[in-house]
Amino acid sequence: MTYVPNDRRYDTMKYRRTGRSGLLLPEISLGLWQNFGDARSPDSQRATLRKAFDLGVTHFDLANNYGPPYGSAELNFGRIFADDFRPFRDELIISTKAGYDMWPGPYGDHGSRKYLLASLDASLGRMGLNYVDIFYHHRPDLETPIEETAGALASAVTSGKALYAGVSNYTPEQTQAMADALAVHNIHLLIQQPSYNMFNRTIERGLFPVLDKEGIGAVVFVPLAQGLLTDRYLAGAIPAGSRAATSATLSSDRITDAYLERARALNEIARNRGQTLAQLALTWILRQPHITSALIGASSSEQLEQNVAALDFPALTADELAEIEPYATDLP
Repeated sequence: MTYVPNDRRYDTMKYRRTGRSGLLLPEISLGLWQNFGDARSPDSQRATLRKAFDLGVTHFDLANNYGPPYGSAELNFGRIFADDFRPFRDELIISTKAGYDMWPGPYGDHGSRKYLLASLDASLGRMGLNYVDIFYHHRPDLETPIEETAGALASAVTSGKALYAGVSNYTPEQTQAMADALAVHNIHLLIQQPSYNMFNRTIERGLFPVLDKEGIGAVVFVPLAQGLLTDRYLAGAIPAGSRAATSATLSSDRITDAYLERARALNEIARNRGQTLAQLALTWILRQPHITSALIGASSSEQLEQNVAALDFPALTADELAEIEPYATDLP
């Protein structure tokens, strides 16, 4: 059936400016990290992407090695894009990344010019796109001069294959160094994509001043701590099919008594606000003016809809933030 998007999709979604730029992003963005590989049904993927756009989620975030297998998320997205979203390309922000292991040999990893530009071409081919809106270096490479990596990102922009350059998983110092290296090419480092949630507050220790100084926005990933900040594990069990049961990125040994005590306390605060724990976690993330968007994963359109509904709730009060604070601390 031909996809006809909701004609009121922009009525309720909230958008924030990305640093000092003209680019607005939705407060909730959709990441295609773990739910768009070949293990998920094409119909489920299509339904999730359609629901996202119908809700005003205009930003779809990918990377070269998302799957599994590597590249499959971009391939699957490309097929759905061709069928459903090509007429709406100018309404979408599509990002991809390179920086982790992608193909065998010395040129399929890290931060060399060879790898980054070859990877970008391959990503465009898999997705059937002429350009991406944001191209990220996915992680720092301490062995490649940052000037080389910056030069590759600048080439991606000046060639028209990307509109903006970003980095992910960089420390504050590395972020500043990349901003300086890109400035030599008259390219603004638009965006940083770090991990951030109630159980991982590392970026509060030094990144925000760099974002302020350089006019860089932040799109944060794993805002729900890969499901730890949902009601999935509150009973102390690990449900079949959950990420802790099936994914190498979340070990079942994270479901400890210390975790459960914190999560249950936060869940009670959420219930007092009429929210789910996941919705509270997103409201808490978006309290930060430095955060442009929270990047969520979703295994179903229903889950996506529930998470986007976090935007319907009022901001946290000072008393609520104080109540949350003892439980919103780094979790080993």
